[in-house]
Formats: sequence, C-alpha cells, structure tokens
Amino acid sequence: MVEVMPVERVETGIPGMDQVLRGGLPRRNVVLLSGGPGTGKSIFGQQFLYNGLLRGEAGVFVALEEHPVQVRLLMSQFGWDVKEFEAKGSFAIVDAFTAGIGEAAKRERYVVKSVDDFPSLIDMLRLAVKEVGAERVVVDSVTTLYITKPAMARGMVMQLKRVLSGLGCTSFLISQVSVTERGFGGPGVEHAADGIIRLDLDEIDGRLYRSLIVWKMRGTAHSMARHPFEITDKGIIIYPDRHLSVSRKASSEAGEG
Repeated sequence: MVEVMPVERVETGIPGMDQVLRGGLPRRNVVLLSGGPGTGKSIFGQQFLYNGLLRGEAGVFVALEEHPVQVRLLMSQFGWDVKEFEAKGSFAIVDAFTAGIGEAAKRERYVVKSVDDFPSLIDMLRLAVKEVGAERVVVDSVTTLYITKPAMARGMVMQLKRVLSGLGCTSFLISQVSVTERGFGGPGVEHAADGIIRLDLDEIDGRLYRSLIVWKMRGTAHSMARHPFEITDKGIIIYPDRHLSVSRKASSEAGEG
C-alpha cells in the first residue's frame, strides 16, 4: 500500500482563511491574489506576512506600487509594526518603486534601480529572500511588471514561481483586475500559478459587500463557496461559515440587446 504523505501547510493566520483552505496553504505554493481596486489585496498580503513574523517565519514584501515608507506606515495602522523585524533581519522590503530616487529611498537596503529591469528585480528578490531566510513572500503587484508588455505576463509569473518555490517560499503574487473584468489579471497567468484567490467588491441592493472565493489551490481541497469578509482596524476577517450569492453579468453580456 502506498503511503500518502500529508501536505505540509502554512497557516495564513488570517481569521477564517485557514478554514476555507482546509488548514492553510500548501507549502511552496505560489498563489495569485486577484481582485479589483479597493478589495483589500494589499492588506491581505501584508497580514499574511506579519502573521508569519509572529510565528518566527521571515518574510519579504516586494513594493512595486507604493513607496516602502508608505508600506510600513499602512501596515502600522493595523498594528503591524515591521521595523523591529527589519532591525532583527527577519523582514525585508524590496524597493522596486522609487528606483533609488529621494532621500528616504537612499536608506533602503534592497533597491531595484530600474522597475523595467525584470532580471535585476529577480536578483534583488533572491538576495533579500536568502539574507533574511524568508519563508513567506508577497509581490505587490505583478501586474505592474507586465502592464506594458502583456504578452510577457505568463513568462514573468513562471519565472517568479520557479525562483520563489525553489527558495522554499510560500508566496502571494497580487494581481490587479478592473472592476468589470472576470479574469485574474494578465493572459495565461492563472495557469502559471499554483492557486488563485479572488477578492471582490460587489454592490447588492445599494450596498457594497466584500467577498472571497478560492478558484483553485494545488495540493489541497478547499471551500468552493464565496465567503463574505470584512476589513477591520485589526485587518481582514473572513466568515467561513457564511456564503454570499452574487449574480454577475459579464460586461459583454451587459452590452447585448
């Protein structure tokens, strides 16, 4: 009889999420965290990293859309002060936003000199992961990397996946989609990722509701339902025992007479 090895899991620590994932993310999975503006993608990723730090798991945040100073400030507003972990050498921010321009940027340790230089981003990410011994990584957002070259999207995600998984990291790649878009952000990227979690913000009877659904997750069973969640002053709370029904028409359908 073949002995089935249990899946090694990484608990996100986000209230309700590990129940949705039947115990957590399979270790080394590279997951696309996809959604429109205002859905809470960055908060989700930062919460995942901070919960790892509290468990003694080092982390790296790749800032492609915001200044590292702003990232630290936004995290501290939820009570997630990463400065002490940076000082201890268990957390790092890769600055792929400023290109080293400005006084604050000069104090950053891991700076990608040109945002368009994908190979140098990979090199800096690899260096940061190795130096802090990172087990968790969040890239915010991968869409920034290929927005001007959509044909390269899948190749970039595949390369990130090879590097991150090869270094033993469990990772979220944040992916932007427009409000009406049904996909996950970028041609073919959903096939490159091990998992896809989609965050949505929908208007129902004149009110906005946040919800989350796991589209796929390699290596584990997961809830197939859409779950409501809230963003509180302590971060995201997901309700695994509640379901939300959203009737969504594609923009193409909406335009048909």
